[in-house]
Amino acid sequence: MRGSAGPRPPRGLNVSWCGDVQGVSSVPGGSGWSLRGGWGRGWLSRSGCSWSVRVCGRQAGVPGTMRRCCGSGPGGSGRPGRAPRRRPSWRAGYHPVGGAVRLPRGGWRSRGDRRAYQQGAFALRGELPRTRATGVRVAWPGRAPVVRPLVGVQDSYARMAFGRGGGQPHLTVTGARLGMMTVATTRGPATVPAWLFALDGYDTPLRRAAVTSSPTPRSPIAPTRSVPGRRLDRLGGVSGDGRTVTVVAVRGVCDGAARAGVLEGRDAVVLSGSVVKGRGSGPCTKQAKLMPVRLRLKRPLGGRVLLDALSGAPIPYKEAPPG
Repeated sequence: MRGSAGPRPPRGLNVSWCGDVQGVSSVPGGSGWSLRGGWGRGWLSRSGCSWSVRVCGRQAGVPGTMRRCCGSGPGGSGRPGRAPRRRPSWRAGYHPVGGAVRLPRGGWRSRGDRRAYQQGAFALRGELPRTRATGVRVAWPGRAPVVRPLVGVQDSYARMAFGRGGGQPHLTVTGARLGMMTVATTRGPATVPAWLFALDGYDTPLRRAAVTSSPTPRSPIAPTRSVPGRRLDRLGGVSGDGRTVTVVAVRGVCDGAARAGVLEGRDAVVLSGSVVKGRGSGPCTKQAKLMPVRLRLKRPLGGRVLLDALSGAPIPYKEAPPG
């Protein structure tokens, strides 16, 4: 399902993040939105018929009442000086934005194998290598590497073999070794250690990244509870060209389709979730459903951070169940 421009945001909606703003400029948005500034603490304010995001920072041109960055404005934490540390923590860590699994070359050879993978139906023939807790390097071309904890081969196998492998169909793992793979991250493609699982009947292995992601930086602002909207559960992935972002939205079982609005800036892309009102009139349970929503950006995401409009925090990538 593709995202739409979404409804106009309500007055006072806190949509951005504390950071070291690198200048103030006007970036056209959609549906009468405009973004002023880059990465920073801000809120949507209405002026005539347009909305704008105003940010604080440490350079000239930013309103003085917002220069404390995180200590002023609606939902501020009142603790100045925290902002400059937030952006480096996001830029310097290992934060995947795409799948950390690579199927065997050519994909699954049959529908039965595909179904077995989706249902976590694996069987282990033999033993997996012994591993110990250690730090491994995540590398980017021309950038400083990051050392992160290794995901053990037993843990990696357990994450994909969550079903019952004794029945039919199932995939048989005959061994595993440590290799490398490329993963899309907030800093561009990274080369990371990966477990290469050999599968019976396949010439190439199933690869799973073997690195623990860096902790997602906490939002320096409190989540807003006074405005409508739905949270976004997670980032589902970013296309190879960086123009299409998939997020997983939350909706009720009686709601209509899930939607997501997007507001692009130079250093950040702010996303907000919403739902279409359902047509049913009877009783409704409180169950929640997850629905992927695809959004097309005006330009590649690049190093810009994806922010949740309601929480003000980065939207982390999480591996979805195979099914």
